[in-house]
Amino acid sequence: MIYQVISLSFTNCHRPFGASRFNRFATLGPFLCLRTKVNYCLPLVMTVGVATTTTAAAGIANFSFTRRKWRRPSSRQIFDCNVKISELGRSGNIRAARQLFNEMPQRDVVSWNAIVAAYWQNGLAEKAKSLFLSMPKRNVVSWNSMVAGCIENGMLEEACEYFQEMPERSSASWNAMISGFVKFRKIEEARKLFEAMPQRNVISYTAMVAGYAERGELDDARALFDGTPNKNAVSWTVMINGYVENGRFEDARKLFHEFPDKDNVVVLTTMLSGYCKEGDMELAEDIFQRIQQKDIVSWNAMISGYAQNGQEEKALKLQNKMLRSGMKPDSSTLTVVLTACGNLASLWPGKQAHANVIKYGFRSNNSTCNSLLTMYSRCGSIGDSDSVFEEIRSPGLVSWNAVIAAHAQHGHHKRVLSLFSSMQSDGLKPDAITFKSILSVCAHSGKIQESLDHFYSMVPVHGVVPTADHYSCMVDILSRAGQLDQAFALVCEMPFEPDGAVWGALLGACCVHQNLELGALAARKLAELEPHNSGPYISISNIYATAGMWKDVTRVRLSMREKGVKKQPAYSWTEIDHEVHFFMGGDVSHPRIDQIHEELARIDLEMKLAEH
Repeated sequence: MIYQVISLSFTNCHRPFGASRFNRFATLGPFLCLRTKVNYCLPLVMTVGVATTTTAAAGIANFSFTRRKWRRPSSRQIFDCNVKISELGRSGNIRAARQLFNEMPQRDVVSWNAIVAAYWQNGLAEKAKSLFLSMPKRNVVSWNSMVAGCIENGMLEEACEYFQEMPERSSASWNAMISGFVKFRKIEEARKLFEAMPQRNVISYTAMVAGYAERGELDDARALFDGTPNKNAVSWTVMINGYVENGRFEDARKLFHEFPDKDNVVVLTTMLSGYCKEGDMELAEDIFQRIQQKDIVSWNAMISGYAQNGQEEKALKLQNKMLRSGMKPDSSTLTVVLTACGNLASLWPGKQAHANVIKYGFRSNNSTCNSLLTMYSRCGSIGDSDSVFEEIRSPGLVSWNAVIAAHAQHGHHKRVLSLFSSMQSDGLKPDAITFKSILSVCAHSGKIQESLDHFYSMVPVHGVVPTADHYSCMVDILSRAGQLDQAFALVCEMPFEPDGAVWGALLGACCVHQNLELGALAARKLAELEPHNSGPYISISNIYATAGMWKDVTRVRLSMREKGVKKQPAYSWTEIDHEVHFFMGGDVSHPRIDQIHEELARIDLEMKLAEH
């Protein structure tokens, strides 16, 4: 998603306009969030209930909850209490916030707004609504916080009801509701409200641009963007990001060059993510170097870009550089780093990342723990995966799927079925990902009938519709068992067109069992789907060669040459002294290649001597 309406919180916002701007406001009002690889949260509506300054907030001392102090509270004392209530709410200490509110002998409407906001921030919707009804006096901020709170908690209909009941509305009220409709993809409702809005501003326009971009209607988004009055960095970022997310990167590049503030960290980070998505890592690096004041979002975008483009080592090195710069990682940083370690099967950096998970307080973050669990599994340390899973206090479906997949990858058939049973006993229903692991472990264990039982129980018993991955797994299971006719019958029964994975599984089995006719069909279908993949050409060529059909072998290789298909070189890697070394066939670029060749020659000589 490109956006999200966030209300009542600056906690997760990343400085699009400089940290000082954020310190000027307390925590009432919805925001437009760019939910891409960039993940910037930008203010949409500044309906402020408590205005503070850095100095004022810093000057708040410890509060005494006795009434002696409150005989005749000054306006300054009330102001300080209001700020403190907001601070306590943001930090999750709702009990202390309510205690301070209760002990105030005199409250103003801002006090009530602050405590209502605190309840919304902590997900206590019913308490927030009850307290709102108890308010002796309400202002437009009070109503705005209810609209924004409902939207943030997924209660769009109730947000509409509060909006309709408002005795008066500010621009912030309209913007909050428009953003809510956009968040829930009700673009037509958002458009009608936008057109009915008596006085639109840059925030209103930006919300609608985000909505159209989210739906892929980029021409409408651009037309609205061009008509936006007083465009700010958020407006430009939303439009540029819309182009990036919808695959129109050239348009994003052109618009970026039109942007007047080329040093804006938000827009630069958006372009950085776009270059990463395009696989142009050199230009991504250039953009990254241009960012003068790098924040965690910028670092994460670059680290993630390396990882997603197969440059995991660079991702790990950049993370280390980030830590040395004094920047603390967040859960997104650690998740990407753990995934990179898993892809490299590099245990030592993974353990270092685990230490950072503990050091920076993310042990209770389920998403990070799931990545940690998967990393240990891919590094071969399945015992550590189990230990991580056991530390998760309330594992959800994603956590169960992660540990089931970990054991499935290691071929632990009985353990997978035990976990599958425990998950259901825990009240969780399996999904498509769960069954992919179940079928996978059955395939590796040769459990043909059991895999069929699970496959045909998916819809009637669990309500899970099989995907191409499930059919591919079943085709692989049947093919490995030599039941090629049954595997092909299953391919023909698929309710959708078979993809490359399905034909690839069938082709692989045909190579093993020398089924020339079916192999040729599978190779032809796979070549149509993946014309630049050398795999089907090599496989069918090998089948022809085994059958002694050398003319056909020559024909296949000539076809490869004519179509410009080249065999993709295989490579391997190993980790020595915490450093990963890559090796590719015919590659002599390794700095110690001479020593490697000498050692291989020595081993070859010893093997020959051993034969005699």
